[in-house]
Amino acid sequence: MVINWYPGHMAKAKRLIQEHLKMIDVVVELVDARIPWSSTNPMIGTLIGNKPSVVVLNKADLADAAEVQAWIQQYEREGRQVVALNSKEGKSGKKLVAVIRRLAAPKLAHWRQRGLKNRSVRTMILGIPNVGKSTLINRLAGRNVAKTADKPGETKGKQWVHLGEYLDLLDTPGVLWPKLENQVSAYRLAATGAISDTVFDRQTVVLQLLAELRQWYPQELQRRFSLEQLGDTPLETLAAIGKKRGCLLRGGEPDWDKMYTLVLKEYREGKIGRLSLDHVAAVGSES
Repeated sequence: MVINWYPGHMAKAKRLIQEHLKMIDVVVELVDARIPWSSTNPMIGTLIGNKPSVVVLNKADLADAAEVQAWIQQYEREGRQVVALNSKEGKSGKKLVAVIRRLAAPKLAHWRQRGLKNRSVRTMILGIPNVGKSTLINRLAGRNVAKTADKPGETKGKQWVHLGEYLDLLDTPGVLWPKLENQVSAYRLAATGAISDTVFDRQTVVLQLLAELRQWYPQELQRRFSLEQLGDTPLETLAAIGKKRGCLLRGGEPDWDKMYTLVLKEYREGKIGRLSLDHVAAVGSES
């Protein structure tokens, strides 16, 4: 099954971003720390051009700590500014604000020289759906100013948020790209919740997820689901998980739908462990 998801509001959001970029001073690009490569929208680099920008590895508390550090080093080798954040902790945003101010310092100095003492730094926050943009903005603002939800596509329009101290943020809807050429990345986007659950085959995505977790994190799988062994295939692993958790229909038949829901929920919430799907050493060889 080929996974693609580009509803009409995303095309509209892309146009909105293009229209407002000319007034933006610093761009904040949020990616999912579990899948930094897969969650990087290739259109964003083209859209922002040479504007100062910072990459935020969001939900870093859900990702493998060693992989988070490896990705930070990779971005730094590429000359990018990068910050790893847990957007659910209020204090974590201070690092990001410091980087934004540092990137905007030359412009601020120029404005002050021209007598523009009240000009604020305008920041645009970009990213794929369900990567935590609105939650991060609420933490930075110290109040609920952006609607949040654990499903993609919740933010439908632009929203300016004034944070004080000459800093304004523009929240924009999450945007994927029209065709997901790399289906390995597409499956990872689906597994992390960036793509609506209604547009992909859950069995295929869950089995692919289990295949990757079996390869990279077998002990975490066994520990979370109290499995003595994982079985020889992802399907056998799923069946063993279902048996342990009592995912059965009347008559004792396996309740596969319940198993799919269980595995996706536990992975997305980090209950299995801090697990990354994009690994620096492997990215580029997967397609």
